[in-house]
Amino acid sequence: MKQNVGRTDRIARLAAAVALAILTYAGIIPDNLSVVVYVVAGIIALTGIVRFCPLYKPFGISTCREKAPF
Repeated sequence: MKQNVGRTDRIARLAAAVALAILTYAGIIPDNLSVVVYVVAGIIALTGIVRFCPLYKPFGISTCREKAPF
């Protein structure tokens, strides 16, 4: 699995996941949406941690700077 999430993208994903979790925990997000928001936050956090986004692959997007193989 080749990394396609760069440093800035990774930080933004992790910050968004934490923000969503805090908003849901604080009760700002309605109860009927809380499970969905927690799942979305978990997916966003997971893609930030493993540095791979499956939605980027079909579109050929990469925010990761590539280094030369040699």
